[in-house]
Amino acid sequence: MPKPDPALLDPARYPFRCAIETRFSDIDVNQHINNVSLVSMLQEARVRFHRAAGYTPGEGEGPSSMVASITVEYLGQSHFPAPLDMHVAPARLGNTSYTLNQLVTQDGQVVAYAQAVMVCVDAQGPAPLPEAFRSSSERWMMRA
Repeated sequence: MPKPDPALLDPARYPFRCAIETRFSDIDVNQHINNVSLVSMLQEARVRFHRAAGYTPGEGEGPSSMVASITVEYLGQSHFPAPLDMHVAPARLGNTSYTLNQLVTQDGQVVAYAQAVMVCVDAQGPAPLPEAFRSSSERWMMRA
């Protein structure tokens, strides 16, 4: 993936934001947040976004959601102990899948950009996105 469009690196375009605390165990030998830890934090941010949007895939009855594709661009360094600000916004909704853009900042500096393609699935395979998620997603979409 080439370096992201600078417009994707503007936190103001992302309606959802949450802070994820960093842990000492997240750092590598160079005292940076480890790439694997950052990917785990991106997952946590997606889960928090889904809860805020009223879409709790995999909880109880009904469809689940899975990552079909994820790309991560590491654009800066992050350090312990400052939290990471995770900005999340759907960029596209399809029939059974959707694309989430994620921007990671720390102390106002861009750390990473990720894009995840999520697929809604049930026991038979890909399933339509829940109507409740589709109808509430407009307020969460990437801003122009």
